[in-house]
Amino acid sequence: MRKLTYLGHSAFYLENDNYGILIDPFLKNNPLAKFDYKSHNITHIFVTHAHFDHLGDAVEISKSKNIPIITVVELANYCASKGAKAIGVNIGAKLDFDWGSVRFFNALHSSSNSELPYGGLACGLLFDIDGTTVYHAGDTGLMSEFTLIGELYKPYYALLPVGGFYTMDIPQAAVAAKMLMAKEVIPMHYNTFDNIKVNIQEFKDLIESQGQACIPLKANEYVEL
Repeated sequence: MRKLTYLGHSAFYLENDNYGILIDPFLKNNPLAKFDYKSHNITHIFVTHAHFDHLGDAVEISKSKNIPIITVVELANYCASKGAKAIGVNIGAKLDFDWGSVRFFNALHSSSNSELPYGGLACGLLFDIDGTTVYHAGDTGLMSEFTLIGELYKPYYALLPVGGFYTMDIPQAAVAAKMLMAKEVIPMHYNTFDNIKVNIQEFKDLIESQGQACIPLKANEYVEL
């Protein structure tokens, strides 16, 4: 069974019997996460940018399981300097795997942490997994590139930040969903901290009024792909 599990904040786990893909694994210090990485068959880690709530536990997991962190080159070099296995790419890259492919797109956001003043460009990720397209927008503001992604790739699932303050807010994320032409929209990056608390029912209502499905997942809930 292929499934996409929400781990809280912007962290997700894509899996079937042969692979396990972690995205933005902010777990240990995430008050919403309840995911024990040691008990899962994780094969790849993808990170959208260098902020602590996205890079999270990627280095520790990479070293523990001897698996790669795949991200933009500046952040990949930083992870490698910490002893992790890392693959550095850039915006526009398309990587092919046994399970499908991933493309790297721009995100309108900064990328740094306390040890890394510049972590390269923040990115969004478009996964094609066994023919199902999943777009993880990363942290981003509203941008015209969503229209191009929608026209060219028509993501079935769109994982969009909605919390405002650091990213798009609810009305902007609803516009992004429409631009992407996604069939199903999963909100993320909300209610983890006080300054990104929202009424997620408001987002669900907006998305459904546009004729799209909205699936607000709680931590450890999943959808079958």
